[in-house]
Amino acid sequence: MYKYHCLNAISDVGLEVFDENYTKVENMDDADAVLVRSAAMHEMDFSDNLKVIARAGAGVNNIPLTKCADYGIVVFNTPGANANAVKELVIAGMFMASRDIVGGVNWVQSERQNEDIAKLTEKEKKRFAGHELQGKKLGVIGLGAIGVQVANTAVHLGMEVYGYDPYVSVKAAWSLSRHINHIKDVSDIYKQCDFITIHVPLLDSTKKMINKEAIDKMKDGVVVMNFARDLLVDEEAMIAALRDGKVKHYVTDFPNTTVAGVKGAIVTPHLGASTEEAEDNCAAMAANEIRNYLENGNILNSVNYPNCDMGIAGEFPRVAVCHKNLKNMLNQFTDIMTEEDLNIEHLTNASRGDFAYSMFDLSAEPSAAAMEKLKGIEGVLKVRLIK
Repeated sequence: MYKYHCLNAISDVGLEVFDENYTKVENMDDADAVLVRSAAMHEMDFSDNLKVIARAGAGVNNIPLTKCADYGIVVFNTPGANANAVKELVIAGMFMASRDIVGGVNWVQSERQNEDIAKLTEKEKKRFAGHELQGKKLGVIGLGAIGVQVANTAVHLGMEVYGYDPYVSVKAAWSLSRHINHIKDVSDIYKQCDFITIHVPLLDSTKKMINKEAIDKMKDGVVVMNFARDLLVDEEAMIAALRDGKVKHYVTDFPNTTVAGVKGAIVTPHLGASTEEAEDNCAAMAANEIRNYLENGNILNSVNYPNCDMGIAGEFPRVAVCHKNLKNMLNQFTDIMTEEDLNIEHLTNASRGDFAYSMFDLSAEPSAAAMEKLKGIEGVLKVRLIK
């Protein structure tokens, strides 16, 4: 029987993924698995029982990834599960920036009691006139699950789309419309595009990548959209560019005291993944990742351990080991199995930075003594027997 704990409200669609072999517990210390959305985990203590954390969403800034890896806790996220929801809001952001929809709606609200509102509308509507998206140039920085969908949708809107991603995956490349122009230098997007949207992870290398230097290269009157992470944009430089008229609109899903209320900034209250469908998709994907890891030992979409898949467990006893990425680890594992007269039927091993993961399908179930020997190897963080 596996036990799971929810740190946030998780969609019932996700929880229904768990079968009769799973039970929900109120005490996190008793749990094999934790599901989380936005709860901050950096100051939390983790029990030895905890094996896996699944974030029902893409961002994992609320989870201490290295600390978890040191405890042998695999952390998953759900990339792509909310991609359609975010894509739709990005497209809405473009419409709001090109047509003064927000200003128009606010004007109607302010005149709602005016008996002459219909007549006044014909006079005032020119204040809210805008431009069409068709024929405009859109630059998409980052061609992951969301960026690809934004790019493809913009093509269907009649836009000229430019995509930049030096690390584009094979899956993303196959999914991209053939009408998208692939750019090798991000500066070309800055120089050419009327709209720029950013969809990259927040890393040391991407923090504040949209800075004064980047903005200075952009066309006058450009619209910049950020539905990825607030810290990807140097907001002080962006506000200065809005005030100077260099940037027409900054559309962001991350409210704060820097951007809220600034003329030209269109700010939504972190609505990117706030749809019932996205919450259901993320929850179901997170629950499936937990089940695949606990029941089969397989890792898919981890953010602190390497992906590793050896199919469905069952024919042979399977041992899964989270360990440091050190020399001679596999030899030490196999020496113990040789001592036990255990044949290794299948083996897989992968590493990611300082951490690694190994799985063995064995001819027979290892003894408790053998399991303890594996746990006692320097650099081994967690050992599990999957029957």
